[in-house]
Formats: sequence, C-alpha cells, structure tokens
Amino acid sequence: MHQHEILAIMRLSSLLLVVAALSARAAAQQVPPVGGSALKPDYYSQSCPRAERIIAEVMQTKQMANPTTAAGMLRVFFHDCFVTGCDASVLIASTQFQKSEHDAEINHSLPGDAFDAVVRAKLALELECPGVVSCADILALASGVLVTMTGGPRYPIPLGRKDSLSSSPTAPDVELPHANFTVDRLIQMFGAKGFTVQELVALSGAHTLGFSHCKEFADRLYNFRSQGGKPEPFDPSMNPSYARGLQDVCKDYLKDPTIAAFNDIMTPGKFDNMYFVNLERGLGLLSTDEELWTDPRTKPLVQLYASNPTAFFTDFGRAMEKLSLFGVKTGADGEVRRRCDAYNSGPDVGGAMPMPMPKM
Repeated sequence: MHQHEILAIMRLSSLLLVVAALSARAAAQQVPPVGGSALKPDYYSQSCPRAERIIAEVMQTKQMANPTTAAGMLRVFFHDCFVTGCDASVLIASTQFQKSEHDAEINHSLPGDAFDAVVRAKLALELECPGVVSCADILALASGVLVTMTGGPRYPIPLGRKDSLSSSPTAPDVELPHANFTVDRLIQMFGAKGFTVQELVALSGAHTLGFSHCKEFADRLYNFRSQGGKPEPFDPSMNPSYARGLQDVCKDYLKDPTIAAFNDIMTPGKFDNMYFVNLERGLGLLSTDEELWTDPRTKPLVQLYASNPTAFFTDFGRAMEKLSLFGVKTGADGEVRRRCDAYNSGPDVGGAMPMPMPKM
C-alpha cells in the first residue's frame, strides 16, 4: 500500500473518530423526553412498590362507603386533565392571597368524596414512602381503579407525572365543556386538544356513572320552546315519562341547588354501555347527551357502543389512557407535593386552606 493511501486512510479514520465523538456529545446533551413519553408503568417499582396496591385499597374502602366516589373521581380527573393537563392543579386549595381552580364556577359542584379519597390515599402513601408519589399519579391511578371496580375496563396507566406549580381560577370555565354545548362546539374543543370525535363519544360514556344537578338540564324541563318558538311542556326529544319524572324530582331546584338526578337512570352505579342505550330511548339527561344521538357525526358511534359493549370498553380504555397523558408535567416542570391541596413552597404555603385530614 502506498504512503499516500495510508495517509488518506488515517485522515478518514481521524474524521470518523471526530464525528463519533461529536455524536456521542450530542447524545449526552440531548434533552430528555418530556410529557407522556417520559412516563412508564413501573415508575414506582423501586421507590414505592406498594403504591398501586395502597391506592386500590383506599379506593375500595371509599367506594364501598360512598358509592358515588367512582363518578366523582372520574369527573375530577377529567376537570384536572382538560385544564393545563393531568397535573393535580384542580386539587390546589384557594388561599387568601391567591385563587385556584376551585374558584371556577364549573368546579363548584365537584364532589367532596373524590377530594377526600385523594387525601386518604396521599396520607397512606406518605406513611409508606414520603415524598415519592405525586398527586397527579394518585388521580390517574384512582380513576382507573374505580372504573374497573364498578365493572368497567382495565387500561394501562403510565406513571411519573409531577404536580403543577400553578392553578388558574379562570381557565376551567374556558377550557371545560358545559352541559349546554352543541356537538360542533364539543368537537372543536376536543379537537383543539388532540382528541377525535370517536374519543369524544367514548369519553362521554363515563356518564354511565354519577349524577347531574337539576340546574344543568332544567332548560329541557321547564319553559321549553321549540326552534320555531312554540311552547312545549318539555324537550320533545325526551321520553315523556322520563321528562315528567324529572320535572317532579327537580321542581324545587331553585330553592335547593343540590337536587340532582342520575345520569344513567337504569344502572347508575355500574360502569357499562347503558348510557348509550338510554340515548336511543330518549333517556339522555343533558342536552349534550341528546346532541350526540341526533348529530350524524356522532350517532353512528352511539349506535355502535349501544349494541357492542366490548367496542365501547376498548375505545374508552384507549381514550382514558390518552387523556391521562395529556399535558403531563415531568422533571423540573413540576414537583411531588407533600400534601395535594398546597404547593411545597411559594406564596401559597403560608395561607393554604388545608383539606381536613381524615382519620385512617
């Protein structure tokens, strides 16, 4: 081999070594994955191996004592995730210095049972492995456990979320769907957050559990007028017997705003596909429920889920897994709170209005 060929090979080898060194340095400096890509199912396998079991035991006890806990937890979880992501911002209590998501009107009716269940789970976890399990992960795991406990599907829940460092009192009323939204507006809102029409309908199936206050559907029962302005005794799309029964239940709702009705009149405590079956029978409670049945973009999915519970369970599980990854905080973007209703440090610590700690 000639000398110039040897020199060429040496120069090429040197160049390859430099490229390799630069590639290694770039890999070392690469920003770690953020958001859902940084989460994993076995996140607590070493730091708190009994975390999931502890949460499941607390939820089972709470659900047995208060059967509406499952519905409440699902609602709190959705309200948390749809506003700045699944980061437990909904759990922060207001202080005399700073308001939180608690102050948003749409969150005023969030059930206390769900918050109490989170407090109990956090207390048990802090005794087992202090400062390890985030409140955001507690919400995600508790929701999944309670769905399965009431008869629904089991779905993967990657872990490793951090808790938020802020909580907006105005964002929930803007970011969350309201009971009188049209399907157009629902599709637009869900689409802006990356969710499909199918996922919108599947997630709506969570209404198979829980209840709604009369003020959320009273406009369908009293002083109803058709599109042409004709007075009607109630929304004619409702089953007449069902509508009259609700009129009787809600007749004093203006005096007592706590009066409510089950979202699913047939099997209110069981997670199943009856919500969709009810829509076909005119037994949908909210106007948004009825819109899902009448709109051509969503009606085929309602029909599918009403006739095929397996399809509903599969799609609901996938949609919940996707929801649980929405806008999550990881690394320095969040913290693991010592208590779920207050930040670890900052202006809110001194004036926090603590959740009552339950007796275990």
